[in-house]
Amino acid sequence: MDYKKNSHLKIVNKTKGTYLDGAEMADSFFSRFRGLMLKKNLERGLILKIPAGRGRRGSAIHMFFMRIPLDLVFLDEAKTVVDTVTLKPWQTYTPRAPARFVIEFKTGVLTNSATEIGDELEFNCEMV
Repeated sequence: MDYKKNSHLKIVNKTKGTYLDGAEMADSFFSRFRGLMLKKNLERGLILKIPAGRGRRGSAIHMFFMRIPLDLVFLDEAKTVVDTVTLKPWQTYTPRAPARFVIEFKTGVLTNSATEIGDELEFNCEMV
């Protein structure tokens, strides 16, 4: 399904039947680069759409210039969780498996939704 720029996407854990949070899509180089840097608080999550063909290291995340800790969910092309982690500002992380999507949430979302590796998530976005 298509999405509109800056639209509010609802993210659901289909496996557990839980709602994670709302998010916006970052699918261009600039929107992924800017991400959530320098934000003081987080109203909703951010889905980073990683270009196809990147390996595990190409799915890595850094928390440089971040002001708040984040819960991160790494998803493959089928939107299956391949890794999760909570990071503090200035940390870096390479996921266990290559990811096509990385979702950045405020801390606590992973615990509250009981999301774990192998779960299937659902959100409306254009698959290119």
